[in-house]
Amino acid sequence: MRVVHLPARTPYAWKLQSRDFHILNETEIWGGETVPAAVGAQWLLEHRPLNWLDVLHLHHIDFEDVATLERLLDACLEEGVNVVCTAHDTRPMVGSADDFAARLRTLHSAEVGWVCLTEGSVTKLAELIGERPEAAVIPHGYVAAPESLVDLEREPSSSAGRYLMLGASRASRDQLSTMVNWSLGTTDPRGTLQLLLRAFSPADFAEGGRAPLLLETARRDPRIRLTMRPYPTDEEVARAGLASDALLLPYLWGSHSGQLELAFDLNLLAVCSLTGHLREQYERHKDMVEEPEWFDWSRGHPNLFGEKFLTALENAAARLSPGTRLLDRDFLEYRAHEQKTILDDYALVYGSSL
Repeated sequence: MRVVHLPARTPYAWKLQSRDFHILNETEIWGGETVPAAVGAQWLLEHRPLNWLDVLHLHHIDFEDVATLERLLDACLEEGVNVVCTAHDTRPMVGSADDFAARLRTLHSAEVGWVCLTEGSVTKLAELIGERPEAAVIPHGYVAAPESLVDLEREPSSSAGRYLMLGASRASRDQLSTMVNWSLGTTDPRGTLQLLLRAFSPADFAEGGRAPLLLETARRDPRIRLTMRPYPTDEEVARAGLASDALLLPYLWGSHSGQLELAFDLNLLAVCSLTGHLREQYERHKDMVEEPEWFDWSRGHPNLFGEKFLTALENAAARLSPGTRLLDRDFLEYRAHEQKTILDDYALVYGSSL
């Protein structure tokens, strides 16, 4: 089966390849055109008939115009393309909650094949679309491919105080106050904080944008290092993780977290807010991975968020024993077996309407 992912820029898309299906993104199709990694609905509509693909796998549709999305769903129905949507989010990363729910209802009306990462997200999706969908529950799985870590190990350290924060500057992540609280609350001069960021856009510097304060704060503490990439590669992310001991996940809201799965892969202590279905992600692996240091921002006054985070940071510092946190080879072996099951489950979902 020939699959197009919308979009295909992340490990959870690229790892979905097997003998039964392969990805068309970044490959050449008829007419010499190359399917973009971050393909959009309009591009696909401009390349009809869609007889060059079998499955359209939707991951994030927040930036798609609803009318264009509807035309794409109609085209797929007319031309025999199976549409599958993984509900990574049950709360929007951008835009309003009403618009997000309307998009989900549009997909449900088109009878797409639903995939949810957790049982909790099935329940939440049912609330949003008005009825319980027939959804396959397929977990997120690894972020750092086990085979890519075979010959790697964490960089040695004389102290367990190396912290990492990843990703784009989004409204759903409180990077700024997290950095300030880490800087002022961490007194160990040997401690370090690395931020591996995605490139800023003009919106990050517009009125209310946090980028200027983020940069100013980093400049004031020599223990903080900023690294910016256009879009960090899997290798760059893994390398940053292997040079760290703990991963900071200051989500103000969210549904699932690939970064939490990355912490499990790399045996990093996750310092993580309780939001969405993240606890259920941990529960799946709880006998094999270290429990995150949770802090609850879902209840209480926002003015207390800093206090809750800093308490969690102090607890994490106490849990980070001196010496190097080695990779857990048994867990990586488990991840490889888990991936086989994930691919089998997606083969069934992809082929259900073909």
